[in-house]
Amino acid sequence: MTMLTDEIKQALIDQALLYQKRAYAPYSNYAVGAAVLADDMQIYGGANIENSAYPSGLCAERVAIFHAISEANKKILAVVVATKNGGSPCGSCRQVMREFGAPDMPIILVDEEGDIVLESTLEGMLPYSFGPEDLI
Repeated sequence: MTMLTDEIKQALIDQALLYQKRAYAPYSNYAVGAAVLADDMQIYGGANIENSAYPSGLCAERVAIFHAISEANKKILAVVVATKNGGSPCGSCRQVMREFGAPDMPIILVDEEGDIVLESTLEGMLPYSFGPEDLI
């Protein structure tokens, strides 16, 4: 499991809260922010972006992960998700996390005050997962 220092954990939480404020969620009114720690040890953020044609939107977790990957990273070391109530990532986001993160990758859910609601691992949130190594 990636060991997060208190400093890195707080930086991830702060970034997720910042991106939660940037969410474009006029339909659900459920703003989500996410921050990921990538293998370059940089933090990348993302916000959920809705669209009137609902399937065309994108979750904050995937925006943050794709942001990191687009900066030439291939591995995500930790994820923090901020919502008003500490809501959990959807199944699609968990699968994308699995593509780029190890089963023991920390996932932290926080509420809009930044209080930790849940600390888990990818394995804990997506048991018996299917990943790239299963295609070999």
